[in-house]
Amino acid sequence: MQHMLTNVIARYPRLNATYRFDQAEMRTVKCDPFADGAAYEMQFVLTDEQAKDLHQVCMQAYANAAALDQKRKWPEKPTNLPYKRLDDGTIVGKAKLKGAYGDDKTQPPKQVDAERKKLPDDFELTTGSTVNIAVVVVPYNSGSINGISLRLRAVQVLDLAEYEGAEDPFTSVSGGFTMSSSPSKAPANDDPFGLPPAAPKPAPAATVDFDDEIPFN
Repeated sequence: MQHMLTNVIARYPRLNATYRFDQAEMRTVKCDPFADGAAYEMQFVLTDEQAKDLHQVCMQAYANAAALDQKRKWPEKPTNLPYKRLDDGTIVGKAKLKGAYGDDKTQPPKQVDAERKKLPDDFELTTGSTVNIAVVVVPYNSGSINGISLRLRAVQVLDLAEYEGAEDPFTSVSGGFTMSSSPSKAPANDDPFGLPPAAPKPAPAATVDFDDEIPFN
């Protein structure tokens, strides 16, 4: 089931490359797409109303999957959900896309601007930006674990927040290098923000992919 999250606030986006958590360094680091745990991922902040809508979509997808699966028993309600309410009351969701499925490297999530023009491959989305997010709602059940994950398809940047990094010590220099403000337009047949969403390329069907699990609990 495909779903569009509209006008949500990006939080810790890592879309310009694949990343994984490094136990030795105790932090998330950039990595090869085939590395263990490699993924494109981002969190997003939801309003109460947005969270309610997403919850209904997830419950419907879970019920549909349970009804279609004749091989195993599904619990009445999913254990793991791709969103949670933090102690301060903020509702945070999470979506991700593995760097590879088996021997097949995945295409990075498409990033476009408000006019649906494709952004550069190395574009770095910032925390606090307002975005639309296209996801695939993926119910899963192994018998021992079950829940719902959100597989990331594309992101549309509506309002880019300023990067909160080190202070910039430079002044503008006229006539120097600038990044083009008009990247090429995204192909119309793969643009979830303009036309009806294209069917997602299925993952290998041999096993259920639990690496998409987002264990907030």
